[in-house]
Amino acid sequence: MPDVALNWNAGKGRRTQVDAAHVNVVQVIVFLVCFLPGLASVFVLGHPAGVIAGTVLGLIGAMAPKVAQQWERAVVLRLGNYRGLQGPGLFWVIPGIDQVTSWIDQSIITTSFAAEQTLTSDTVPVNVDAVLFWMVYDAEKAALEVQDYKLAVSWAAQTALRDIIGRTPLTVLLRGREQIEAQLQKLIDERSNPWGVTVQSVEMRDVIIPEALQDAMSREAQAAREKEARIILGQAEVDIAHLFEQAAKSYEANPTALHLRAMNILYEGLKEKGALMLIPSTAVESMGLGGMMGAAALRQQVLAQEPTPAAQSNGPVL
Repeated sequence: MPDVALNWNAGKGRRTQVDAAHVNVVQVIVFLVCFLPGLASVFVLGHPAGVIAGTVLGLIGAMAPKVAQQWERAVVLRLGNYRGLQGPGLFWVIPGIDQVTSWIDQSIITTSFAAEQTLTSDTVPVNVDAVLFWMVYDAEKAALEVQDYKLAVSWAAQTALRDIIGRTPLTVLLRGREQIEAQLQKLIDERSNPWGVTVQSVEMRDVIIPEALQDAMSREAQAAREKEARIILGQAEVDIAHLFEQAAKSYEANPTALHLRAMNILYEGLKEKGALMLIPSTAVESMGLGGMMGAAALRQQVLAQEPTPAAQSNGPVL
């Protein structure tokens, strides 16, 4: 009950601010037209009755002209009965008989709402922030069918969000935001349509889960990535083994190709100085690489003992 009273008082404060904001230049002109003759009569007749009458008539007359903005509609009641909607632009009311009870904003309105510590269907507490985009399509219903349509839309959005979260698992809530937003829009629209309100869209800004659960999900995702990496590496080994098997069959039928491949491997490994290669003894015996490797080793030794061109040009060092 205290919350409801607080919201009702806040609504009255907003109403007072709105009425003060709708003071227009036509009201000022009407007041001056009534007040200035009374003020002049004071100087002519020397009696203050004229200025008092002019002030009273000016205040009453200034209550008649009203101006609604392009996006606004004014709800007018005559002696408590609904008269109709007025605006946009200038319109007139009968002071003391007609009353403008509310100004309905028909532009698109954004409302932020949230659900804190709400349990999902798999009992995980989450905090969800969302934004609602909505507008009043029927100002008459918004004024007559609900006490405060803005507050009603806000509460409807919050209850709908809690309802959706309560029947949705965490994985769907994190990955299927578009689906959740569509469900929210449909549910809020069904609740607010009788009030003359339609929902344009709903967007979820953030879904916050407990830190302990975030750490657990992070470790789970890391383990899944490592598992996938090992599977990919094992599959690569299998593919390499199949390729080696095919190469072995080709070399088995063509020894010359095997020898050429061995010579290319040795060349690639020994063309850099200081290179070291480990070759199985079976490969040396089967491919006759002993003499070839010996010649390569002697050649490297000769190249290492030869003086460099710079040393030859400088001559002997004493």
